[in-house]
Amino acid sequence: MNKGTKIAIGTVCAVLLGAGGYGAYDLTGLAGSSSASSTPTPVTVSSEPPTADQAAAGAKAFLDAWSGGDLAAASALTDQPGQALTALTAFKTKLNPSAITLVPGGSATPASSAAPSASASASASASSGATADPGAPASQVKVGFSAKVEFATTGNAWNYAGALGVVKMSNGKTLVHWAPTVIHPHLGTGESIGVAPIYAPPSSVVDRNGKSLKGFASLDQLLGSFNSQAAGNPGDAGQGVVITDDSGQKPAEKLFTVTDPKPGKPLSLTLDAKVQAAAESALKAHASGLQGSVVAIEPSTGNILAIANTPASYNRAFLGGLAPGSTMKIIDAAALLEAGISPSATMPCPETITVNGNTIANDEKGAFPNNTFTQDFAASCNTAFIQQGMKTLTGSQQADTAKEVFGLGPVWALGLKINPAKIPAPATPNQRAADLIGQGTITMNSLAMASVSATVQNGTFHQPILVPGSKQLPADRTLSGSTLDALRSMMRQVVTSGTAAGVSGLPSGTGAKTGTAEVGNQAKSNSWFTAFSGNLAVAVEIEGGGHGADAAAPAAAVVLQVGNKG
Repeated sequence: MNKGTKIAIGTVCAVLLGAGGYGAYDLTGLAGSSSASSTPTPVTVSSEPPTADQAAAGAKAFLDAWSGGDLAAASALTDQPGQALTALTAFKTKLNPSAITLVPGGSATPASSAAPSASASASASASSGATADPGAPASQVKVGFSAKVEFATTGNAWNYAGALGVVKMSNGKTLVHWAPTVIHPHLGTGESIGVAPIYAPPSSVVDRNGKSLKGFASLDQLLGSFNSQAAGNPGDAGQGVVITDDSGQKPAEKLFTVTDPKPGKPLSLTLDAKVQAAAESALKAHASGLQGSVVAIEPSTGNILAIANTPASYNRAFLGGLAPGSTMKIIDAAALLEAGISPSATMPCPETITVNGNTIANDEKGAFPNNTFTQDFAASCNTAFIQQGMKTLTGSQQADTAKEVFGLGPVWALGLKINPAKIPAPATPNQRAADLIGQGTITMNSLAMASVSATVQNGTFHQPILVPGSKQLPADRTLSGSTLDALRSMMRQVVTSGTAAGVSGLPSGTGAKTGTAEVGNQAKSNSWFTAFSGNLAVAVEIEGGGHGADAAAPAAAVVLQVGNKG
């Protein structure tokens, strides 16, 4: 029954462009006094490219104004003066250079007078690190330039090669086509460039037992993100020019070292090499080429013992944001128990339920009118949870319980970027119904769901951490002892007689919850599983892995069998 209803999640982005495919630079009134003749005509990019001399002159005028500090004049020499002024001002403010010298000449990137094809742009970006400009007009002429940026704090100048496109406008003017790449070829939309603290990598990274963490595919790139700041030594920082992603989802790209950081020191993490090896082995065996992640946590401390991802190049364990499916029913169950619903109370499980005209069905056919709350949890009955949840809980109670008891929502400081759980209060009855079965607007990752099981097992939320001794945000409150006992018992029923009963390898006494999330038009559902056994909690998600018991649960069993032996 844990499969649930199919909820399509997508984003549609519409961009309205001016005539000719590009935004207008200015408005020019027409002569005459009639109402028709007073209608302004937008000035747009012409399909006719400028001559080589016109392009060179347009580029020089722009670069002279920029390097001379007249950002308003430089911006007025582009086809998007508002965007250009904002970006050029941010560049000056965030870098605070003592001098900028910009000289036309050199090879343009890409070296073509016309905009490259999409595939060519992608290829150039991948090979050179340059960011493609998908909105570049075909009529632009590329002009290269050399940049020299100086800083008062160092005698070392930052030199780089840049390129800009020059276009002819419908009114005959020659202007620079504005794009973030005008400032630097690696700068893209939604990114910023500025001076920020930089740190040397640690001289060595070991697990909690002093064993080296080198050689683990999922950790090789992540460990490079740790530095003296993560080890609690902010005074070791230098200064560097970096490109950062405004959304915080991508690691910063260092372009230039302004002042050198102090040498890195040894760094010990909470990870356990044995548990890490099991997590990576589990994904290799059960993800079968699909994307997925595993996180293992020590409930008594919040220490993260393992992080595994496939592919290893992206830390989806921390940065992922997917509907968690029926694993969300752990939080629902906690809220219902607190609201006074007994584990043995009758909670009918109808075959379907209709909410505001939308019919939701269980994966398993048939109605079960005499089911208890515990049986519905073990069988993961969607209709029962929607029906009881909408009857008993307030609209925000699910989100409130998630934050107040399980610490979900706030950003946890881990030394690595994370995408926090998102559990907004539902705006409509249909959204509320979807949220109650872990779909709708809720997004989680394996880090968040491992922490949920760890909180149930321990009784108190301990924010997950990777660096021993790190500050941990507390939750607002804890569940009562009777509620915790009931919730642990219900999670054990999932393994003994529920949706995970057929999963081999789960240790005796394991408490768990399966999840099957249908998102968009995927051929197969996303497989989720979270569980605790002893002083170890784990969560696994495998995109396109099917039911929770199909792929994620067997992978979790591999990790739980290793256990937490210190």
